[in-house]
Amino acid sequence: MATKKKTKKAAKAKKTTKKATKKASAKTTAKTAKKAKTKRKPNPAFMKALTPSSELAAIVGNKAIPRTEVTKKIWAYIKKNNLQDKVQRRNIHADDKLKPIFGKKTVNMFEMTKLVNKHLS
Repeated sequence: MATKKKTKKAAKAKKTTKKATKKASAKTTAKTAKKAKTKRKPNPAFMKALTPSSELAAIVGNKAIPRTEVTKKIWAYIKKNNLQDKVQRRNIHADDKLKPIFGKKTVNMFEMTKLVNKHLS
């Protein structure tokens, strides 16, 4: 008899937890729907047009462009000329145009943006 009571209690507990999880999941989907409606605004500091130095202008052009576009154009140049290391994909091998910007032969991709920012004003 004691086992029947325990199983009934366990079944009731399962039903209540299922209801609670359904309510919780309904609330979270409502929150995510609200978040999806609000469009993310870009940071104005990233969109500010900056003038590249003469070394950097050889790659991205001498027109004033935002920092994000500079990074995109450098990556396009790196991929076009196969300058990314085959094994260590994070490393970039500098060619004659990139060497004056980087200041060394091989640069880590995270270090690259820091070095490029020095050539923007």
